[in-house]
Amino acid sequence: MKKVLFVVLLSCQIVAQASDGMVSVQSQHDVKTTTDKLEAAVTAKGMKVFNRIDHAAGASSVGASLRPTQLLIFGNPKLGSALMGCAQAVGIDLPMKALIYEDAKGQVYLSYNEPAYMKSRHQMAGCDKPIAKATKALANFAKVATQ
Repeated sequence: MKKVLFVVLLSCQIVAQASDGMVSVQSQHDVKTTTDKLEAAVTAKGMKVFNRIDHAAGASSVGASLRPTQLLIFGNPKLGSALMGCAQAVGIDLPMKALIYEDAKGQVYLSYNEPAYMKSRHQMAGCDKPIAKATKALANFAKVATQ
């Protein structure tokens, strides 16, 4: 029974990994659907979507080919201001961004900057509460968009 449960859990697992300050979550959807779901999730929480960039369309406009790739730029001025109050330079990493792309094998991923990485990068002492809030929010948004 344990073996069967393990196989079932393994086959249903959504891949999430962190590497070099970036979290990547495997999506069950195509790039457009994943990006649409992410945009709906962040706006439902009152966040502002600043831009949605279709990198593949940009590549196509100059005769280049690129697998489906979209970037969603979004933020919450209240949280962003709290983060910048800890270290003004974190503004280079704000607003938040999520890159949704299809890899060479046809698998779609949603990737975003890990707030703990930003904390380390900008030496943000005394900013644990807004970092934890951003970490939780981004993980929740990624889960909603990719499942």
